Amino acid sequence: MYKKILVALENSRADESIIPHVVGLAGRLHSEVVLIHVADGWVARNYERLKLAESEEMKADRKYLEEVADKMRSGGLKVSTRLALGDPSSEILKAVEAEGCDLIAMTGHGHRLLGDLFFGSTIREVRHRASVPVLMVRASTAH
Repeated sequence: MYKKILVALENSRADESIIPHVVGLAGRLHSEVVLIHVADGWVARNYERLKLAESEEMKADRKYLEEVADKMRSGGLKVSTRLALGDPSSEILKAVEAEGCDLIAMTGHGHRLLGDLFFGSTIREVRHRASVPVLMVRASTAH
């Protein structure tokens, strides 16, 4: 059913909510997994245009993606990583097309009122513009 799953990671504790769901689903369906993180800091947004050096944030994000991928691979999954730069929703949607993914998995935060305006924009944009199904798992509030 789902041959390739794009998993949008935040490089935060919220990722701990989505990863087990994806591991279980991908394992049962023998799906490939593409982990993506979109760096959206100033350097990331201007990296190509201004020919900037990779920021420490970008290096840390790349390292994080590889660490998560290695853990998933040790469980027998086929996993690739993609560090994208710029607007998160646009980059997630571009990656779905470029990678040929047929499911997007993301974490939602369940913000209310003003929080939705600021923090819910990525998932809202992806949900409305995606050409494939979106699996949204609410981030755990437990610490």
